Amino acid sequence: MKFIIPQNYDFSSKLFGILDYSTVIFNVIWCIFIFCLTNFFISSLTLKIFIIIIFCFPILLFSIIGFNHENILYVLFYLYKYVVCQKVYLYK
Repeated sequence: MKFIIPQNYDFSSKLFGILDYSTVIFNVIWCIFIFCLTNFFISSLTLKIFIIIIFCFPILLFSIIGFNHENILYVLFYLYKYVVCQKVYLYK
């Protein structure tokens, strides 16, 4: 069988067909950062678990569900750009 694939079709490699690798790397770095901070400042295990869940779980959910399957790094970049240049968007 021959499959005809259009030239403008974008092949992007994803982990388990859901997440881009850059998003996975960002999530892992973020969770490791939160884990290190909690280990450094907090001694109670239940409080550590609670803080890790509070700060890591929403980012993981936004990565999986996403904004129209947009890369989470692009979304953060667009939000940063909006915060820095609000007047440009308001005048347009």
